Amino acid sequence: MASNVFFIDFRASYKKNFVGKLKQLTETAGLPERIRKNDLVALKLHFGERGNTAFIRPVYIRHIVDTVKAAGAMPFLTDANTLYAGSRGNTVDHLKTAVENGFDFSVVNAPLVIADGLRGKSETTVSIDQKNCKEAYIASDIVEADALISIAHFKGHELTGFGGAIKNVGMGCASRRGKMDQHSDMAPKIKKKRCVGCGECARHCAQGAIYFVDEKAHIDPEKCVGCGECILVCEQGAVQIRWNQSIPRFMEYMVEYTAGVLKNKGEKSLFINFINHVSPACDCPPYNDAPIVRDIGVAAATDPVALDQACVDLVNNETALPGSCVKQNQEAGEDKFKGLYPKVDWPLQLAYAEEIGLGTRAYELIRL
Repeated sequence: MASNVFFIDFRASYKKNFVGKLKQLTETAGLPERIRKNDLVALKLHFGERGNTAFIRPVYIRHIVDTVKAAGAMPFLTDANTLYAGSRGNTVDHLKTAVENGFDFSVVNAPLVIADGLRGKSETTVSIDQKNCKEAYIASDIVEADALISIAHFKGHELTGFGGAIKNVGMGCASRRGKMDQHSDMAPKIKKKRCVGCGECARHCAQGAIYFVDEKAHIDPEKCVGCGECILVCEQGAVQIRWNQSIPRFMEYMVEYTAGVLKNKGEKSLFINFINHVSPACDCPPYNDAPIVRDIGVAAATDPVALDQACVDLVNNETALPGSCVKQNQEAGEDKFKGLYPKVDWPLQLAYAEEIGLGTRAYELIRL
């Protein structure tokens, strides 16, 4: 049976502006019915890395906050700390970055809570008994929340092809240990012919796993946690993913963690994807490249699998923007994510999510 995915575009008028349409979307998708009075409601989003501007505008978040408050619940904005050495690796830096990017109480009308504690160690072990993971390590404040609303910026992603609701929940709600668990098979390799010995990878390695011999980088597999930061920062392309070994299992881990996050939420979750400034890579580097397609709209559903599938299709139905980094599959109907990352079989995450019962890839797109 197909799941309903509700959608609004960015068209607006004097009679109905965009934030009015956003309120209609969240209400029609069932947000008021998913929460109860006095519920503590976690709004899981990405506050943006310092220097990256592709994150969802805080003013949009405020209107979702207001809808939650109108239902008598108590919302808080949240994310968990990162593995890599960026500006969100501990709660102090994370909150500073969030406020610098505009997520201040005066703007969003809700408090900010970093869900896995000061150094990412505040976690709850959730039994999931899946193929790869028997237990998932989830940020404690996510588990303790009465309800969860995922608000994801939909974009390309260098490891999973795209990032949407599943990645926002499965990876984003994991504690530091949980993120390490998911990345456990992700140790990259160095292509020595390309390495120029600049040291940028070592400066960004939070684990101290990179060292140099004869001005060439080496990775200590005992220290590496597979966070992938070195892959992102190497301008020479010398740090590379072990595609065949790593990616399929990584996606399975992420999907299984999504199941762990949602285990105690039942009918208390909703998923919203903003399909605008669709950048080619994740929001974690301290920059964002030009968008690959036009701003499309916002979609919402109670089924994260159907939602992500619908968003993939909406992006792929577009023509790539001139001047973007998409050099293959530029035409409407062609797979933009395969064009970006030919070695990433992105449908794996959706097929596996459907297999373990997270939702269905079949959907009906309802345009509001």
